[in-house]
Amino acid sequence: MIKLHKACFLLLISFFICCRKPYNPPAITGNEGYLVVEGVVNAESDSTTIKLTRTVNIANNVTANPVLHAVVTVENDQGLSFPLTETVNGNYTSPGLNLNNSRTYRLTIKTANNKQYQSDFVPLIVTPPIDSIGYNIVNNPVTGIQVYVNTHDPANAVKYYRWDYDEAWAFQSKYISYWIPSGNTLVPRTAAQNITNCYGSDISSDIVLASSAKLEQDILYQSPVVFIPSTSEKLEAEYSILLREYALTADAYDFWVSLKKNTEQLGSIFDAQPSQIEGNIHCITTPSEPVIGYISVCTVSSKRIIITSANLPVWVATYPYTCEQDTSLNPYDDLVLDSAHLVATGPPPPGIGAPPFFLYSTRECVDCTIRGTKTRPPFFK
Repeated sequence: MIKLHKACFLLLISFFICCRKPYNPPAITGNEGYLVVEGVVNAESDSTTIKLTRTVNIANNVTANPVLHAVVTVENDQGLSFPLTETVNGNYTSPGLNLNNSRTYRLTIKTANNKQYQSDFVPLIVTPPIDSIGYNIVNNPVTGIQVYVNTHDPANAVKYYRWDYDEAWAFQSKYISYWIPSGNTLVPRTAAQNITNCYGSDISSDIVLASSAKLEQDILYQSPVVFIPSTSEKLEAEYSILLREYALTADAYDFWVSLKKNTEQLGSIFDAQPSQIEGNIHCITTPSEPVIGYISVCTVSSKRIIITSANLPVWVATYPYTCEQDTSLNPYDDLVLDSAHLVATGPPPPGIGAPPFFLYSTRECVDCTIRGTKTRPPFFK
């Protein structure tokens, strides 16, 4: 009887495995792809950039599909238009628009194949200033810092917020390179040839939202922005975050919440199920064609904070590569001179004569410029 039960169990598993069929939704298999519109119409003197791309088949090796040679315009409800100029990679930009906050606005797009798209008219919302940015040291469940933002609207009118940010940080290579190839030998590096100290940068990819709709006052206190683990190189010396704040309508907030659930909160049986994301941009030429994106019109508030390791516990960053050093007794060693792969590290120049041996390692472990720049950002003083 036990053997019979095992046989039935194996037969049942085989049935489910054999009955599985691949499903390729039309949204990811179309030849042209659906239009994706990213960006915010900045109502003040700062520039506005709208990025146009198309979705790609998930089986393709191509990950970027910019929409080129489109005509992109911001229009108000009185017919006044503000054209955006194409720059690179599907980006369309305008200098400061300085829009009238008593009007409503929409975005119009005409692609090179004469398809036309329009967003709904939306009101211009004034974003409150960011009160402050700070951080808390976290020890449980993971050690690191939680960056947060404080903001409020004295008029008690905004209620819905979104943030994005630019990061920059100082970091070092695993080993210091004291030597540089010169012909068929090694010579000491000058200060200008330093490849140990660099600066990295990144832009936010997570969707950061908050709402005060259920509160009596429009006040957000220590609203989480980003968590940085203690093992991150970002906290090794100096870290900067430039935070931008956008006020949203209730519909815009709902769009971003749905997008966050569909992109960041899927993967287990307890997560939200995928759902269709309804934006406010429509294809006028083919009304049934989905368009991905939501256009908001608002002023933008920004603030920067710089965090130094001197104000943090003593943490050790995890280097992104496995690094080892090896020894060469010959300064003319072809391996050490192969600057494309291996770089001599130490010991430091003795001042007179060559050292009795050289240490060397892989370029990833010695040359910080493969992951960053040597140019110090001006906000790091």
